[in-house]
Amino acid sequence: MDIELRENERIDDLEYKDLKIIQNKNGFCFGIDSVLLTDYAKEIKNNSKVIDLGTGTGIIPILLSAKTKAKSFIGVEIQEKIAEMASRSVKLNNLEDKIKIINNDIKNLKELFERSSFDTVTTNPPYKKEKTGLVSENNMQLISRHEISATLEDFIEISSYLLKDFGEFYMIHRPDRLVDIFSIMREKNIEPKKIRFVCPSANKKANMVLIKGVKLGKPFLVVEKDLIVYNENGNYTDEILKIYSK
Repeated sequence: MDIELRENERIDDLEYKDLKIIQNKNGFCFGIDSVLLTDYAKEIKNNSKVIDLGTGTGIIPILLSAKTKAKSFIGVEIQEKIAEMASRSVKLNNLEDKIKIINNDIKNLKELFERSSFDTVTTNPPYKKEKTGLVSENNMQLISRHEISATLEDFIEISSYLLKDFGEFYMIHRPDRLVDIFSIMREKNIEPKKIRFVCPSANKKANMVLIKGVKLGKPFLVVEKDLIVYNENGNYTDEILKIYSK
């Protein structure tokens, strides 16, 4: 398919079922966190309606469209240029009938969707509170990495609104925000059901955490075995290679 590329854009092969994605090398490219979240959420029920909040390049709905039998996906992205790029990636993969990209603020979604419209929410939200950490990134990176346009509470609150009762919530975030995450989830009626810490190597502490919650679920949390990214030789572990389908 003939897809127009803008300045500094490239097409990357996702090496999974011939899927490809458009990325801007000077903008915000997807990372391993999005790939890990798609693997964590691959148990999405058949025929589910899924919404991905802060979709960025569209990597999560694009991969999940191939890894699951979900009925449809909506990706919401506040940055117009990134949303437009994600839409072209959807077209590049001939997924227009299954994935729709919306350029909007997640805080406006109550105006677009009725309560309890979705079976599943996925999100890889900004990790850093505003005015914390390095702030030398360009504007696209700042919005992607820092809670500038929406806070953690905003993401969880709108997720609760969008989810049907007993609908599933999947998120990847940082372990140092876990107390905040659990506190807000419970306040918004999403019960944490399962977590998995992601460690760079076996002898390093976790730097990411995968979380599954259920709206109106009963209290019971399962802490799964840590996911180790690199082995002692500095190469991807077998599990990470499997996630990447290598």
